[in-house]
Amino acid sequence: MQKVDKEFSLQPVPQANRNGFWKMFMLMMGLTFFSASMLSGGQLGTGLTFTEFIWIVLAGNLLLGIYTGALAFIAAKTGLSTHLLARYAFGEKGSYLSSFLLGITQVGWFGVGVAMFAVPVHAATGIDMYVLIVVSGLLMTATAFIGIKALTVLSFIAVPSIALLGGYSALNATNAAGGIEALMGYQPAEAMGLATALTICIGSFVSAGTLTPDFARFSKTKRTAVSTTVVAFFIGNSFMFLFGAIGMFAFGLADISEVMFMQGLMLPAIIVLGLNIWTTNDNALYASGLGFSNITKIAKGKLVIVNGVLGTAAAMWLFNNFVGFLTILGSTLPSIGAIILFDFFILRKGKYQAFETMKFKAVNWIAIVSWIGGVAIANLLPGIPPVNGIIGTGVLYLIGMVIAEKAAAKSGLEQGRKGELIREH
Repeated sequence: MQKVDKEFSLQPVPQANRNGFWKMFMLMMGLTFFSASMLSGGQLGTGLTFTEFIWIVLAGNLLLGIYTGALAFIAAKTGLSTHLLARYAFGEKGSYLSSFLLGITQVGWFGVGVAMFAVPVHAATGIDMYVLIVVSGLLMTATAFIGIKALTVLSFIAVPSIALLGGYSALNATNAAGGIEALMGYQPAEAMGLATALTICIGSFVSAGTLTPDFARFSKTKRTAVSTTVVAFFIGNSFMFLFGAIGMFAFGLADISEVMFMQGLMLPAIIVLGLNIWTTNDNALYASGLGFSNITKIAKGKLVIVNGVLGTAAAMWLFNNFVGFLTILGSTLPSIGAIILFDFFILRKGKYQAFETMKFKAVNWIAIVSWIGGVAIANLLPGIPPVNGIIGTGVLYLIGMVIAEKAAAKSGLEQGRKGELIREH
């Protein structure tokens, strides 16, 4: 008997296998509890007043919420992952490019995350770093292999733990720095421009946010998918930014776990650090499995094991040599989401033919060229690069597709006229 792929790597998620509001909310909160957001919050905390910081975080997360919420809507309506959705715009083989970029980036960040846990815990406890890398890497791989149910259970444990322990530490740090009044009265030594601040806020998560459909496709309804995604960004991502800013303001440390080590809260620090990275890494590894499954047609589970072993084995090398490259690679991902959004909502008017009956073209070169152009726009034009990239890519794609469709219609009309002339002759 053929084994059923319970993660639906290469097909839509059936309605019977979907989840309600609370399971999806905790899953999406786990996705947004992202360590890099704390570092970004620390960056913002050094260049903004606290009032400016709050407004920037709210505005940035609103834009992120709109982007990811729109992707979540498509996922819930179709039941498809990011990689299968990409086939409609990029073509079946064209989607391999986006799947490869998304997949390889997430494997890289998984390895970096494993090292981000092992290095500070080794420094604080003296436990052998490579033992920590192997044990944590295998545990994270195991839960990602089990799939969406394990990710949901992990999120139910991690989210309240991080919020309570991290909140307690942040409150103590605030009091140590002079209380809320000191925060509100803080003046940065060197002011940060609002465009730069928004770029940091949005850019810290927009790449991972492109993978929202991989998780939102398990929502029972479109309303659940959109509401849990948008609310999670306002709560989860804002928490991370706030923890980072308070830690930087009080102790010059953006990572709340480092602040907790400094406060003498060793066990809570290890718990918060471990759970925070675990939820992030599991989502990354799960998404990488789906990406390579789209290319190889191998079920996600087997690929998760391969990716987890590779990421664990290369963790320290990735941590020491590859972070800058992964950041650059990640900047190419939002343009993929932009093409999916513009294709679904504008060109296809919110309707895709059923995945099972759809005959995909091999490669849509207009999507490929638009993606390259959008990445260039994000990196070359002034303003907010992630926003520039998403809008620029979408506009290029629309223009290219409209021109191509008009050319195809004109060619078809001319062929029809030639046929009529031949028949008349």
